[in-house]
Amino acid sequence: MSAIDSAEAAVPRTPSPDAGPAAGQSMARLLRPHARSFAAVVVLQVIGAIAGLLPLLAVVELGRALLSPGPADTGRVWAAVIVGAAGLLVRLVFTAASSGIGHLVDGQVQLTFRRHLAARLGRVPIGWLSRRRTGELAKVVGEDVSAVHPFIAHAPGELVSAFVVPLVSLVYLLSIDWRLTLITLIPVALAIAHVPLLMLPARAREQEEFDAAMGRIADSVVEFVQGIAVVKAFGGGERAHRAFRAAADDFVAVFSRWVRGMSLVAAGMQLALSPPFVLLVVLIGGTALISGGGLAPADLLPFLLLGLGLTAPVAALGHGFDDLQAARRAVGRIKEVSEVPPLPEPAVPAVPHGHRVEFQGVRFGYDDDREVLRGIDLALEPGTVTALVGPSGSGKSSLVRLLPRFFDPSGGSVRIGGVDLRDLPTRDLYRMVSFVFQDVRLLRASVTDNIALAVPDAAPEDVVRAARQAGVHDRVLALPRGYDTVIGEEAALSGGEAQRIALARALLADTPVLVLDEATSFADPQTEHAIRRALAAPAGDRTILVIAHRLETVADADTVVLLDDGVIAEQGPPAELLATNGKFAAFWRSHRSAIADPAGPPQGGQPR
Repeated sequence: MSAIDSAEAAVPRTPSPDAGPAAGQSMARLLRPHARSFAAVVVLQVIGAIAGLLPLLAVVELGRALLSPGPADTGRVWAAVIVGAAGLLVRLVFTAASSGIGHLVDGQVQLTFRRHLAARLGRVPIGWLSRRRTGELAKVVGEDVSAVHPFIAHAPGELVSAFVVPLVSLVYLLSIDWRLTLITLIPVALAIAHVPLLMLPARAREQEEFDAAMGRIADSVVEFVQGIAVVKAFGGGERAHRAFRAAADDFVAVFSRWVRGMSLVAAGMQLALSPPFVLLVVLIGGTALISGGGLAPADLLPFLLLGLGLTAPVAALGHGFDDLQAARRAVGRIKEVSEVPPLPEPAVPAVPHGHRVEFQGVRFGYDDDREVLRGIDLALEPGTVTALVGPSGSGKSSLVRLLPRFFDPSGGSVRIGGVDLRDLPTRDLYRMVSFVFQDVRLLRASVTDNIALAVPDAAPEDVVRAARQAGVHDRVLALPRGYDTVIGEEAALSGGEAQRIALARALLADTPVLVLDEATSFADPQTEHAIRRALAAPAGDRTILVIAHRLETVADADTVVLLDDGVIAEQGPPAELLATNGKFAAFWRSHRSAIADPAGPPQGGQPR
């Protein structure tokens, strides 16, 4: 069990309405609103399938009327022609209507699935998301939802045809001769005998390996595209292509095994259901019965025509078997994601008193093998700036991510205003805590919408004020349509500009607690200085927790916390820590030396 799972299990919470036993019914709930449309598809397809037999029956009756001894019955002939034409028209109309409704329902179901998955992924623990590859989740939301198309749009009609057409044909053929009817069913029986071979555990394993290989290709493509700039800059193109080729070669090997396992079975089914084989069986059986005097020659005609009608729907279903199996597996993966329980909400929401932040005995690890944080005790007072410093891997980012509850601690608690975050409703938590991280993701929306994400009804002047404080106002005015410019479509922003948009978003939200994880890493010194002034000036009693790498940020902090290997090595005002000449002083000197300008004095001010 992971740390986050342990923490969630240890604290009593109110189950989400989407979690627990109800989660197992989530797919049924999503499909229930479309039940009437599914019923309409089936009813229309039944009518169309039965009407589709009328032209064949009309040809049979027409043949029997013309082959009967004596003059042909004109009325019987015209009746057969009219019935056949009417049946053909009805089949075209009803099957077209069934197919059209089925595809409309398919579009609605796919939209429902994607909206449901988007909402679900927006509520699941970030820890769960971090353990999944981007390509894996993209496959579920994209390819897997699309793979449901045959199951929704085609399976109802094919299943109806596969059962209704043979059933009606059998009833008619049995009324003519039961012996030849059984002979006509021999190809169908041979084809059905192959079905268990498609369901063997080995076939299922091969299909799972096939899906996994496809996922690895998707992952390698995503990773290559996301890192293409770095790959090209540092000459790692050959390695990146080698990784993709390895994934492609692995897929080819898996696909080849799957084809070898399926080819003989598929070939046997196709041979058994092929029209030449069906006609051969019927002709041999019919000739034997006619030669023995047990069947009139004219009665062989319906078996030659309807015998193909018995096998065609089954053959069509067989051709769609792979699509149906793929749809079934896709539904399973969609269901797996849709049933991931969201972060538990408190049964009785607590009300914080103030916004003093406390980390009490906090322990955390991404897995059971190693703890990243080991017994953190830390208090962040309102109106102060606390800077986290320390070597890479010391646990800084893990610590700040506990505050907006991206993870839950495996031990101890994180509190705001004396309330454990797990006893605070998520909506209330994000009214109190805003955050800006180094890896910024902006929406494909206008600049205004991106800044006002947390305050959708913000006045335009408030949006502009936040942008000015974040040092990005002038850049926004230079965009094609200013604050109405759609990011990602009409303009692209640099990493630093995106960070400042995210910072403006946090400033506009005006929450009492602000978390900054290397939020000015892309900013130039002048811009960072302006941002620090913006953070400090209107803060009032705002509590700010920032991961700091630049000495200017550290010097301006009220408290510095030095993390080392998941524990607090030193903490206190920066000037006092320097005076003690301990680990922070060594850290300070090493960073001043690293950024020193050989042609001038070292950068960075002295701590206050």
